[in-house]
Amino acid sequence: MKRLGISVYLNNNDLEKNLEYINLASRYGFEIVFTTLISTKDLNFDKYFDNFVYLVKHANNIGMKVIVDVEPHILSKLNISYDNLYKLSDIGLYGIRLDLGYSGIEESIMSFNDFGLKIVVNMSNGSKYIENILSYKPNIDNIIGCHNFYPHKYTGLSYEHFSKCSRQFKALGIRTAAFISSSEAMFGPWPVSEGLCTLEMHRDLPIETQAKHLFATELIDDVIIANAYASEDELKKLSLLNKYKLEFKVNLVDNITDTDKKIVLEEFHYVRGDVSEYLLRSTQSRIKYKDYKFLPYNVIDIKRGDILIDTYLYKNYAGELQIALKDMKNTGKTNVVGRIDENEIFLLDYLKPWTKFGFVENK
Repeated sequence: MKRLGISVYLNNNDLEKNLEYINLASRYGFEIVFTTLISTKDLNFDKYFDNFVYLVKHANNIGMKVIVDVEPHILSKLNISYDNLYKLSDIGLYGIRLDLGYSGIEESIMSFNDFGLKIVVNMSNGSKYIENILSYKPNIDNIIGCHNFYPHKYTGLSYEHFSKCSRQFKALGIRTAAFISSSEAMFGPWPVSEGLCTLEMHRDLPIETQAKHLFATELIDDVIIANAYASEDELKKLSLLNKYKLEFKVNLVDNITDTDKKIVLEEFHYVRGDVSEYLLRSTQSRIKYKDYKFLPYNVIDIKRGDILIDTYLYKNYAGELQIALKDMKNTGKTNVVGRIDENEIFLLDYLKPWTKFGFVENK
């Protein structure tokens, strides 16, 4: 099950606004609330913690699950021991994320708590930390891996490192999470605010493209907006996202025929198993529409990211939908019927043989 989440931070002391944001996200189907106890000031900790408890109970009452970022010294401040997590469960927490962890045996013991509390471990460092925890035989059902987020521009993870760390966890059967950034939100747990994402390449991308990418990697189960407060439009776009099938935003040509438009937007598409380096092919439409005469009307040269439908001049290929992987000379037999949004062309790399995909018209 893939899930969406938001983040809220109480260090601005605006409890009511956080509660309103949680309510809004819940209405759009978000399931996770991420927050932190790390960035609070010591002098305000008691008030901060009271607000935190109230927030957790409110989120629970509307069916959302709260994960809180902590460190061992925070737990000590609350008189909570790694081998007795009752107080956290009593608050109603779903999970605690250990931004800084213990030695491995403690995390293993924590995973056997009687309350089903999830122990969320940092998965951005690329160390043998998780293997060390597993060597102590934890209850793996209560272990989740979660990446860091990065408020400073250019400090986010490279895709190569992200992939390496994420595969390490997925190979062990551990649930994973990562963060995306709202372009509308300006607030996070730290004073710096230049976006708040896990992957540096996401920092200036539309929020729904960031989420599509994380889900398309098949390495991330939970996608969480790291900064607050995302706009309602952003929440709506994410709520409409297909978490299990990559759906590209596409700009269709003005003179596209009704039949071609229906093929692009309504037919079920998957990549043929015998892939070409030039084209991704979805062939079922040529069977369904074999009696329709596909006339040429936009036979311009082809660019990577173009959506193509073969005309009757290609005989038995007529009606086949294709996505261009490379720039090509048009033979005069293929209509360019649309183009994938420029921000999402890089997602073509995630379409493998038999991958299911679709299109949503960019309006």
